[in-house]
Amino acid sequence: MNENTDILKAESNRGAVIVRTSAIGIAANILLAAFKAAVGIISNSIAITLDSVNNLSDALSSVITIIGAKLAGKAPDKEHPYGHGRIEYLSAMIIAVLVLYAGLTSLYESVKKVIHPELPDYSAIALVIVAAAVVVKILLGLYVKSTGKRVNSDSLINSGQDALMDAVISAATLVAAIVFITTSFSLEAYLGAVISIVIIKSGIDMFKESLSRIVGERVESELAGSIKRAVASHDGVLGAFDLIMNNYGPDTYMASIHIEVPDNMKASEIDRLTREISYDVYNKYGILMTAVGIYSKNERDPQSADAQAKIRRVTDAHKEILQTHGFYLDHTTDTVSFDMVFDYDTEDKERLYQEIIDEVQRELPGYKLIVNMDFDIAD
Repeated sequence: MNENTDILKAESNRGAVIVRTSAIGIAANILLAAFKAAVGIISNSIAITLDSVNNLSDALSSVITIIGAKLAGKAPDKEHPYGHGRIEYLSAMIIAVLVLYAGLTSLYESVKKVIHPELPDYSAIALVIVAAAVVVKILLGLYVKSTGKRVNSDSLINSGQDALMDAVISAATLVAAIVFITTSFSLEAYLGAVISIVIIKSGIDMFKESLSRIVGERVESELAGSIKRAVASHDGVLGAFDLIMNNYGPDTYMASIHIEVPDNMKASEIDRLTREISYDVYNKYGILMTAVGIYSKNERDPQSADAQAKIRRVTDAHKEILQTHGFYLDHTTDTVSFDMVFDYDTEDKERLYQEIIDEVQRELPGYKLIVNMDFDIAD
């Protein structure tokens, strides 16, 4: 198994899909922008004109997506040993900024038209083009968004969502045109303002989501649980804990985990087990295990079982403690070791930690305690 080669091949195929999908988006948006700009100028429609500008911004978003995919697909190097995948999150954020800018610009132009209104002059061909644009944008948006979900590309998902938003905008301008033709009442400027606010909100949501990815998000519960169950299914593993997954771009994870094994297991057996676990996790999930840590568990030791039961009674009395694990009693040094998993919402964690240590010490006098404070990084 050559894990690095497999990863590079997968990233190459994924990058090709992103580039191809974005190129289709660029072509479609440029054509739509040209038609809408002509219609908007001829009919004196601010809504249609702004819609054409929005199509140009969508084309630019697709260009940024392609550039981001190309840069993110670069092979790891000495300065960036984990690859360049996080660049995709930056490109998604740039697209969000463009959407936000388009919304603010549209709002400014719409407010100007509210203050100084101008009546539009629609023609049949103009309405046909706008109606066709609605259909094209819906199909394009669904295609780009579904492809983005399939290859886990935030940039494509954002572009697809933006295209679907454009379809709503185009449909709204069509409705405004029909209202004006039938009633001579112009909704253009007011509709433009409402559309602009919707675009601004969409841009803010995209930006927040991209920023959250860059900062680092909690691993999905379903994935974390599946990995732990896969690890715990190996013979000799008594429990799997402390799964930590670091994200270096879409679908690019490196992880570590602790496993509990019998204290009589040989080093050679542990070595074979950890290698099997790393191999299994990579094959099932495409995730590289950077480390498999070991917790030794006392086997057939009544004294150890009694001490563990006492500790559990203490920690179970505190709802802030979600789990205890990694318990081990070392008879040669009279040392008791275990980890406590704290809820992130716990107030004054240090005080509670010391309080529990004192309670456990009263239950186990004469023992030295080594207790690690953990947090629920992954379910």
